[in-house]
Amino acid sequence: MFSYRHAFHAGNHADVLKHLTLVACLQYLAQKDVGLLVADTHAGAGLYRLDQELARTSGESERGIARLAAAARQKGQPVPAAVQAYLDLVRSYNLGHDSLRHYPGSPWICQTLLRAQDQLKLFEVHPTDARLLERNVADLGRGKQIELRRSDGFTGLRALLPPPTRRALVLIDPSYELKTDYQAVLDCLEGALERFPTGCYAVWYPVIARPESHALARKLKALCARLQRPWALAQLDVGQTIASGRSAEVARGQARTPLHASAMHLINPPYAMAEQWRSALPWVCAALKEGPGSQWVVEQGP
Repeated sequence: MFSYRHAFHAGNHADVLKHLTLVACLQYLAQKDVGLLVADTHAGAGLYRLDQELARTSGESERGIARLAAAARQKGQPVPAAVQAYLDLVRSYNLGHDSLRHYPGSPWICQTLLRAQDQLKLFEVHPTDARLLERNVADLGRGKQIELRRSDGFTGLRALLPPPTRRALVLIDPSYELKTDYQAVLDCLEGALERFPTGCYAVWYPVIARPESHALARKLKALCARLQRPWALAQLDVGQTIASGRSAEVARGQARTPLHASAMHLINPPYAMAEQWRSALPWVCAALKEGPGSQWVVEQGP
């Protein structure tokens, strides 16, 4: 269970979809002055170096955030607002550099947009990443506003809900290296929605040729229908190429099959999130296209 290191994949196309969505959600929720609880169930190391060994081994950021940033620099290419906000945040960690050297993971995106009245709770059990995250958080000097828990986010989330302010954004994004993660996501959401049905829950998952992946997409919709909660879904597929398959193979066994599609499922999504995706994803898909099969999908219900 400790084989997965997100540093190999930081800034790839899946991160682009996940973090573009996360920035949009946080900016929307910040429109109200009431404090917000932000929880990340699988935080990782927080901040990643794109110019060091782990990221360079896979090269995934070159086909993700680096390619997206290059597309945005082209003259005559209007950039969708959601994409621009995401790129601006990433660039804020790379001031003074011609290329992108640092990539903010989900905890760093959250802490960047955190207001004085907000709280950030981070869960991470990987011994190396938890140690790195602890050091990175300490360097921020934010005191008790940001709390790291070296425990399982699936089970630890329940104790945080409902928050005193009755406002929360929860990101659930395990690696899915273990097949049991798919059911754990559903069990976690069941418990969270039972305690706090009006929170905003953001679930990332890979779209791969695995029965559990297809079942999760279906079961998330069924869960929302049963509990009568609104939902929105975005899926980004960059297509497949032989070259991307070879590069994924060298990533020290991190992915035997190259990931070319992933999805974000939001429960109680921000108003107009689906419209933001519909504006942003055609542009993102065109910028990150790898080969045949590239496409984007946005759905919402009820």
